[in-house]
Amino acid sequence: MPFGRKRRLDRSARERGVAPEIEDRHHDDEREATTGPYDIGDAADDDLERVDFGALQIPKTPGNDLRVSLDAKGRVVSVSVHRDGSAMQIGAYAAPRDGSVWVDLGPELAASITKQGGQASQTEGPFGMELAAELAAQRSSGKDGAKDSSGNAARRPARFVGVDGPRWFVRAVLTGPAATDPDAAEPLLEALREVIVVRGSDPCPVREPLPLKLPAELAERFGQVVDADADADKPSPAPTITI
Repeated sequence: MPFGRKRRLDRSARERGVAPEIEDRHHDDEREATTGPYDIGDAADDDLERVDFGALQIPKTPGNDLRVSLDAKGRVVSVSVHRDGSAMQIGAYAAPRDGSVWVDLGPELAASITKQGGQASQTEGPFGMELAAELAAQRSSGKDGAKDSSGNAARRPARFVGVDGPRWFVRAVLTGPAATDPDAAEPLLEALREVIVVRGSDPCPVREPLPLKLPAELAERFGQVVDADADADKPSPAPTITI
């Protein structure tokens, strides 16, 4: 079975400029319902509160915390959803007009994880093919790395989910209990289903991250914190914001 999922025909038709009624007449039996994440052109007009990070609009729901990691210049490095000790990092990337990123990226990612001393296998999930992985612990300088109780190199479970959209690709990485426990994962995956992707019209190399940014009110508030860190005598860790 190929790695990935069938491209949603209603989205690809819009990208090709095919009138919806023509697409409906010829492909009624092939269309696949859009269940999220949504392209900005497909998103329903609902009353769900979302935080606008530019390329990603992520729902803010009770029980979930949104965390944003910034670099020393205040630029958004990553956005993640946290709940009960689990986390789901979400990233959006440029994709070709036709075809899938995940069909190629999935096997490449599995090979990379294995090469670094971890394990990865293909599984089936609600969004199509996934990776169930055990990531090798990162080694510290001058040390052999973390060990488990048996003296073996420690590994950290992770679950990789990929979703192809029109000229974009979303990758979500679940860690903590949600990496292996379906019940712990479900609230995070539900949040993923409600994400809206804003691809934009600018050309962008395939697989390049789509730009993320802080909402204006947060950028003004936390820009002062970043500036203060930059003036410190010694470097400090990049700030993380919980929303």
